[in-house]
Amino acid sequence: MLKKDFFKNKYIYFLASFGVAYYFIFSYIPMYGIIIAFKNYSPTKGILESSWVGFSHFTDFFNSFYFWRLLRNTLLINVYELLFAFPAPIILALLLNEVKKVMFKRIVQTVTYLPHFVSIVVICGMIVDFSRTTGLFNKILTLFGVEAQNLLLDPSLFRTIFVGSGIWQGVGWGTIIYLAALTAIDTQLYDAATVDGANRWKRMWHVTLPGIMPTIVILLILQFGSMMNVGFEKIILLYNSQTYETADVISSFVYRRGILEANYSYSTAVSLFNSIINFLLLIAANKLSRKVNETSLW
Repeated sequence: MLKKDFFKNKYIYFLASFGVAYYFIFSYIPMYGIIIAFKNYSPTKGILESSWVGFSHFTDFFNSFYFWRLLRNTLLINVYELLFAFPAPIILALLLNEVKKVMFKRIVQTVTYLPHFVSIVVICGMIVDFSRTTGLFNKILTLFGVEAQNLLLDPSLFRTIFVGSGIWQGVGWGTIIYLAALTAIDTQLYDAATVDGANRWKRMWHVTLPGIMPTIVILLILQFGSMMNVGFEKIILLYNSQTYETADVISSFVYRRGILEANYSYSTAVSLFNSIINFLLLIAANKLSRKVNETSLW
Protein backbone atom coordinates (compact mmCIF):
# COMPACT_ATOMS: atom_id res chain seq x y z
CA MET A 1 0.00 0.00 0.00
CA LEU A 2 2.80 2.40 0.93
CA LYS A 3 4.74 1.46 -2.20
CA LYS A 4 1.71 2.16 -4.38
CA ASP A 5 1.13 5.51 -2.70
CA PHE A 6 4.81 6.39 -3.12
CA PHE A 7 4.77 5.85 -6.88
CA LYS A 8 1.44 7.66 -7.18
CA ASN A 9 2.71 10.74 -5.32
CA LYS A 10 6.43 10.45 -6.04
CA TYR A 11 6.87 14.15 -6.80
CA ILE A 12 5.28 15.14 -3.48
CA TYR A 13 7.55 12.70 -1.65
CA PHE A 14 10.50 14.14 -3.55
CA LEU A 15 9.69 17.66 -2.41
CA ALA A 16 9.06 16.49 1.16
CA SER A 17 12.43 14.72 1.22
CA PHE A 18 14.26 18.06 1.37
CA GLY A 19 12.44 19.06 4.55
CA VAL A 20 12.97 15.62 6.08
CA ALA A 21 16.67 15.72 5.21
CA TYR A 22 17.04 19.20 6.71
CA TYR A 23 15.58 18.21 10.07
CA PHE A 24 17.39 14.88 10.09
CA ILE A 25 20.78 16.48 9.46
CA PHE A 26 20.46 19.59 11.59
CA SER A 27 18.05 18.46 14.32
CA TYR A 28 18.30 14.70 14.85
CA ILE A 29 21.94 13.89 14.14
CA PRO A 30 23.19 16.60 16.57
CA MET A 31 21.20 14.88 19.34
CA TYR A 32 24.19 12.57 19.61
CA GLY A 33 25.93 15.41 21.45
CA ILE A 34 23.42 15.24 24.31
CA ILE A 35 25.55 12.60 26.01
CA ILE A 36 28.12 15.24 26.98
CA ALA A 37 25.57 16.38 29.59
CA PHE A 38 26.48 13.18 31.44
CA LYS A 39 30.22 13.55 30.90
CA ASN A 40 33.00 15.89 31.88
CA TYR A 41 33.53 16.83 28.26
CA SER A 42 36.94 17.90 27.03
CA PRO A 43 37.38 18.99 23.38
CA THR A 44 40.85 17.42 23.33
CA LYS A 45 39.52 13.99 24.39
CA GLY A 46 36.33 14.05 22.35
CA ILE A 47 32.86 12.89 23.33
CA LEU A 48 33.55 9.17 23.69
CA GLU A 49 36.84 9.50 25.57
CA SER A 50 35.63 12.11 28.07
CA SER A 51 35.05 10.83 31.61
CA TRP A 52 31.52 9.83 32.65
CA VAL A 53 29.99 11.81 35.56
CA GLY A 54 26.34 10.74 35.38
CA PHE A 55 23.83 13.27 36.72
CA SER A 56 26.47 15.37 38.46
CA HIS A 57 25.90 18.46 36.27
CA PHE A 58 22.13 18.27 36.77
CA THR A 59 22.58 18.03 40.54
CA ASP A 60 24.93 21.00 40.56
CA PHE A 61 22.43 23.06 38.61
CA PHE A 62 19.46 22.13 40.80
CA ASN A 63 21.44 23.02 43.93
CA SER A 64 22.92 26.22 42.54
CA PHE A 65 21.95 29.74 43.56
CA TYR A 66 20.78 30.48 40.02
CA PHE A 67 18.30 27.63 39.59
CA TRP A 68 15.16 29.19 41.10
CA ARG A 69 15.96 32.63 39.69
CA LEU A 70 16.36 31.28 36.18
CA LEU A 71 13.26 29.11 36.45
CA ARG A 72 11.18 31.99 37.83
CA ASN A 73 12.31 34.49 35.20
CA THR A 74 11.85 32.06 32.32
CA LEU A 75 8.36 31.05 33.39
CA LEU A 76 7.22 34.60 34.20
CA ILE A 77 8.28 35.98 30.84
CA ASN A 78 6.51 33.12 29.06
CA VAL A 79 3.39 33.53 31.20
CA TYR A 80 3.28 37.24 30.37
CA GLU A 81 3.68 36.43 26.68
CA LEU A 82 0.89 33.84 26.98
CA LEU A 83 -1.43 36.34 28.66
CA PHE A 84 -0.67 39.40 26.53
CA ALA A 85 1.29 38.46 23.39
CA PHE A 86 -0.68 35.35 22.41
CA PRO A 87 -4.14 37.03 22.29
CA ALA A 88 -2.83 40.14 20.50
CA PRO A 89 -2.78 38.65 16.94
CA ILE A 90 -6.21 37.10 17.53
CA ILE A 91 -7.68 40.44 18.57
CA LEU A 92 -6.06 42.23 15.64
CA ALA A 93 -7.29 39.60 13.17
CA LEU A 94 -10.84 39.86 14.52
CA LEU A 95 -10.72 43.66 14.23
CA LEU A 96 -9.32 43.56 10.71
CA ASN A 97 -12.00 41.09 9.72
CA GLU A 98 -14.62 43.70 10.66
CA VAL A 99 -13.01 46.46 8.57
CA LYS A 100 -14.98 47.08 5.38
CA LYS A 101 -12.63 49.58 3.71
CA VAL A 102 -10.15 47.41 1.83
CA MET A 103 -7.52 50.14 1.41
CA PHE A 104 -7.47 50.97 5.13
CA LYS A 105 -7.28 47.27 5.98
CA ARG A 106 -4.27 46.77 3.70
CA ILE A 107 -2.50 49.79 5.14
CA VAL A 108 -2.98 48.51 8.70
CA GLN A 109 -1.76 45.05 7.69
CA THR A 110 1.34 46.45 6.00
CA VAL A 111 2.22 48.72 8.92
CA THR A 112 1.82 45.92 11.47
CA TYR A 113 3.72 43.38 9.33
CA LEU A 114 6.82 45.55 8.81
CA PRO A 115 8.45 45.22 12.28
CA HIS A 116 8.64 41.44 11.81
CA PHE A 117 11.13 41.88 8.96
CA VAL A 118 13.42 44.17 10.97
CA SER A 119 16.49 42.46 12.46
CA ILE A 120 16.26 41.71 16.17
CA VAL A 121 19.57 43.56 16.59
CA VAL A 122 18.06 46.70 15.06
CA ILE A 123 14.92 46.32 17.18
CA CYS A 124 16.98 46.03 20.36
CA GLY A 125 19.09 49.01 19.30
CA MET A 126 15.91 51.05 18.93
CA ILE A 127 14.66 49.90 22.33
CA VAL A 128 17.97 50.82 23.99
CA ASP A 129 17.92 54.30 22.41
CA PHE A 130 14.26 54.92 23.22
CA SER A 131 14.77 53.77 26.82
CA ARG A 132 17.62 56.17 27.59
CA THR A 133 17.09 59.06 29.95
CA THR A 134 16.80 61.38 26.95
CA GLY A 135 15.02 58.79 24.78
CA LEU A 136 11.56 58.80 23.25
CA PHE A 137 9.89 56.82 26.03
CA ASN A 138 11.10 59.22 28.70
CA LYS A 139 10.07 62.26 26.66
CA ILE A 140 6.55 60.84 26.58
CA LEU A 141 6.56 59.88 30.27
CA THR A 142 7.77 63.33 31.37
CA LEU A 143 4.65 64.81 29.79
CA PHE A 144 2.69 62.95 32.48
CA GLY A 145 4.98 64.05 35.28
CA VAL A 146 7.10 60.89 35.47
CA GLU A 147 10.76 61.43 36.32
CA ALA A 148 13.13 60.48 33.51
CA GLN A 149 15.39 57.45 34.03
CA ASN A 150 17.15 54.79 32.01
CA LEU A 151 14.30 52.30 31.78
CA LEU A 152 16.52 49.31 30.96
CA LEU A 153 18.40 49.78 34.23
CA ASP A 154 15.21 49.24 36.24
CA PRO A 155 14.76 45.48 36.91
CA SER A 156 11.02 45.91 37.50
CA LEU A 157 10.51 47.26 33.97
CA PHE A 158 12.53 44.72 32.00
CA ARG A 159 9.77 42.14 31.50
CA THR A 160 7.30 44.85 30.49
CA ILE A 161 9.71 46.22 27.88
CA PHE A 162 10.63 42.74 26.65
CA VAL A 163 7.05 41.51 26.24
CA GLY A 164 5.70 44.83 24.97
CA SER A 165 8.35 45.15 22.26
CA GLY A 166 7.70 41.53 21.29
CA ILE A 167 4.00 42.25 20.82
CA TRP A 168 4.79 45.28 18.66
CA GLN A 169 7.21 43.29 16.50
CA GLY A 170 5.14 40.13 16.07
CA VAL A 171 1.47 41.05 16.29
CA GLY A 172 1.06 41.79 12.57
CA TRP A 173 2.87 38.66 11.43
CA GLY A 174 0.89 36.54 13.86
CA THR A 175 -2.41 37.66 12.35
CA ILE A 176 -1.63 35.99 9.01
CA ILE A 177 -2.60 32.49 10.10
CA TYR A 178 -5.76 33.74 11.82
CA LEU A 179 -6.83 35.79 8.79
CA ALA A 180 -6.30 32.67 6.68
CA ALA A 181 -8.48 30.68 9.10
CA LEU A 182 -11.18 33.36 8.88
CA THR A 183 -11.51 32.85 5.13
CA ALA A 184 -12.63 29.25 5.75
CA ILE A 185 -15.71 30.33 7.72
CA ASP A 186 -18.92 29.86 5.74
CA THR A 187 -20.47 33.29 5.00
CA GLN A 188 -23.92 31.72 5.27
CA LEU A 189 -23.36 31.49 9.02
CA TYR A 190 -23.06 35.28 9.17
CA ASP A 191 -26.21 35.68 7.08
CA ALA A 192 -28.13 33.31 9.35
CA ALA A 193 -26.90 35.13 12.45
CA THR A 194 -27.93 38.48 10.95
CA VAL A 195 -31.40 37.16 10.20
CA ASP A 196 -31.65 35.99 13.80
CA GLY A 197 -30.95 39.55 14.94
CA ALA A 198 -27.29 39.18 15.94
CA ASN A 199 -25.33 42.44 15.87
CA ARG A 200 -21.70 42.72 14.82
CA TRP A 201 -20.38 41.92 18.27
CA LYS A 202 -22.54 38.80 18.64
CA ARG A 203 -21.58 37.60 15.14
CA MET A 204 -17.94 37.93 16.09
CA TRP A 205 -18.45 36.13 19.40
CA HIS A 206 -20.73 33.32 18.20
CA VAL A 207 -19.57 32.79 14.59
CA THR A 208 -16.09 34.20 13.96
CA LEU A 209 -14.37 33.16 17.17
CA PRO A 210 -15.71 29.56 17.18
CA GLY A 211 -14.73 29.31 13.51
CA ILE A 212 -11.05 29.93 14.25
CA MET A 213 -11.03 28.15 17.62
CA PRO A 214 -9.31 24.96 16.29
CA THR A 215 -6.46 27.13 14.97
CA ILE A 216 -6.22 28.99 18.28
CA VAL A 217 -6.09 25.71 20.21
CA ILE A 218 -3.33 24.23 18.05
CA LEU A 219 -1.19 27.36 18.39
CA LEU A 220 -1.89 27.46 22.12
CA ILE A 221 -0.65 23.88 22.48
CA LEU A 222 2.53 24.81 20.61
CA GLN A 223 2.89 27.85 22.87
CA PHE A 224 2.69 25.63 25.94
CA GLY A 225 5.31 23.39 24.35
CA SER A 226 7.77 26.28 24.38
CA MET A 227 6.95 27.70 27.79
CA MET A 228 10.55 27.23 28.91
CA ASN A 229 12.03 28.85 25.82
CA VAL A 230 13.00 32.50 25.67
CA GLY A 231 15.25 33.55 22.80
CA PHE A 232 18.64 34.43 24.27
CA GLU A 233 19.46 36.87 21.45
CA LYS A 234 17.03 39.54 22.59
CA ILE A 235 17.78 38.91 26.25
CA ILE A 236 21.54 39.39 25.93
CA LEU A 237 21.05 42.47 23.76
CA LEU A 238 18.82 44.14 26.35
CA TYR A 239 19.86 42.94 29.79
CA ASN A 240 22.75 44.11 31.95
CA SER A 241 24.25 43.28 35.33
CA GLN A 242 21.68 45.44 37.12
CA THR A 243 18.72 43.55 35.66
CA TYR A 244 19.95 39.97 36.07
CA GLU A 245 17.49 39.47 38.91
CA THR A 246 14.50 39.71 36.54
CA ALA A 247 16.07 39.33 33.10
CA ASP A 248 18.40 36.35 33.31
CA VAL A 249 16.73 33.25 31.86
CA ILE A 250 17.81 29.68 31.16
CA SER A 251 18.82 30.35 27.55
CA SER A 252 21.02 33.34 28.45
CA PHE A 253 22.56 31.32 31.30
CA VAL A 254 23.34 28.48 28.88
CA TYR A 255 24.91 31.00 26.49
CA ARG A 256 27.19 32.41 29.18
CA ARG A 257 28.21 29.03 30.57
CA GLY A 258 28.53 27.23 27.25
CA ILE A 259 29.90 29.84 24.86
CA LEU A 260 31.61 32.43 27.04
CA GLU A 261 32.94 30.10 29.77
CA ALA A 262 33.32 27.00 27.53
CA ASN A 263 31.64 24.81 30.16
CA TYR A 264 30.02 22.61 27.53
CA SER A 265 28.86 19.71 29.69
CA TYR A 266 27.19 21.87 32.31
CA SER A 267 25.42 24.07 29.75
CA THR A 268 24.26 20.99 27.82
CA ALA A 269 22.78 19.53 31.00
CA VAL A 270 20.88 22.77 31.70
CA SER A 271 19.65 22.94 28.10
CA LEU A 272 18.58 19.27 28.20
CA PHE A 273 16.61 19.89 31.39
CA ASN A 274 14.92 22.82 29.64
CA SER A 275 14.00 20.68 26.61
CA ILE A 276 12.59 17.86 28.75
CA ILE A 277 10.31 20.29 30.62
CA ASN A 278 9.12 21.73 27.30
CA PHE A 279 8.40 18.24 26.00
CA LEU A 280 6.38 17.33 29.09
CA LEU A 281 4.40 20.58 28.88
CA LEU A 282 3.63 19.89 25.22
CA ILE A 283 2.38 16.38 26.00
CA ALA A 284 0.24 17.64 28.89
CA ALA A 285 -1.26 20.53 26.89
CA ASN A 286 -2.06 18.25 23.95
CA LYS A 287 -3.70 15.65 26.19
CA LEU A 288 -5.74 18.27 28.03
CA SER A 289 -6.88 19.86 24.76
CA ARG A 290 -7.94 16.49 23.36
CA LYS A 291 -10.10 15.85 26.42
CA VAL A 292 -11.65 19.32 26.55
CA ASN A 293 -12.51 20.10 22.91
CA GLU A 294 -11.23 17.12 20.88
CA THR A 295 -8.63 19.28 19.10
CA SER A 296 -5.00 18.20 19.35
CA LEU A 297 -1.75 17.83 17.45
CA TRP A 298 -1.99 14.03 17.50
